[in-house]
Amino acid sequence: MGIGKMGLPMSALVAKAGYPVTAFDQSAARLALAREQGISVASSAAEAVSGRSVVISSLPDDTALRAVMFGPNGLVAAMASNAVLIETSTVSADASGDLDAAAHAHGIAYLRAPVSGTASIVHTGALTCFVSGPKDVFDRVHPVFAAFTRAQTYLGPGEEARYAKLAVNLMIAVSAAMMAESLALARKGGIAWQDMLKVLDDSAVASPMVKYKTASLRSRDFAPNFSCAQMAKDLDLILGAGHAVGVPLQLAAHVRETYGSLIAQGDSETDFIATVRHLERLSGLSEPKL
Repeated sequence: MGIGKMGLPMSALVAKAGYPVTAFDQSAARLALAREQGISVASSAAEAVSGRSVVISSLPDDTALRAVMFGPNGLVAAMASNAVLIETSTVSADASGDLDAAAHAHGIAYLRAPVSGTASIVHTGALTCFVSGPKDVFDRVHPVFAAFTRAQTYLGPGEEARYAKLAVNLMIAVSAAMMAESLALARKGGIAWQDMLKVLDDSAVASPMVKYKTASLRSRDFAPNFSCAQMAKDLDLILGAGHAVGVPLQLAAHVRETYGSLIAQGDSETDFIATVRHLERLSGLSEPKL
């Protein structure tokens, strides 16, 4: 359910593993793409999930989750009792908790399974995911997870997976802001663009996330794998979660303002590493020589 940039390649991987897959999306264009890849499509959400033992959803936000899942025409009401719902979106613990209650009332086993990774790597099967919910159900459907993710970390019976995803994305957002400041400072200090990227790649801070972004920054590629608007949405979820559990997230709040500025400047659909260009503008730096 939901075959956008993440959901469609995930569906293709599940089908490639030998499982019968039926997909649905509100977008006729996405349904057409699914047909081109040999995936069966349904005419409605209810048709897609009717009689299915496992349903996987990939949705953009809390609003979409509530619209798709709840109510008399929602997915939960249409699913078979004893079916398993694997929900892979990045959503709030509150929305997820409401879904848990609705699923339980209909006899559906609910697994929170937000995935980590970008649209550019989904088709390779390199996504990872965090899972929480009934452990016995996770063990039973583990082969389905293995069809579209390379690693799965089970974290507990409740909303633990939601907090894990937000915690990871918080570090990614702060890292993007940190890289922007570091690169601007280095350029002001006279270091050539490619030289400083090599310094980062060869240094103690060369995490997978840093190397993932230095690769695109070498050619100044800001095409969105994960946009500024998406990062702002996740930071809103992160800040809401922090408020809910009493954790002050001062860095998250600061970085959220940075993404607000980027969106206001027209970079909503630019990749989230556009923090680099934002700091360059603030620092009076022009485009570097490549």
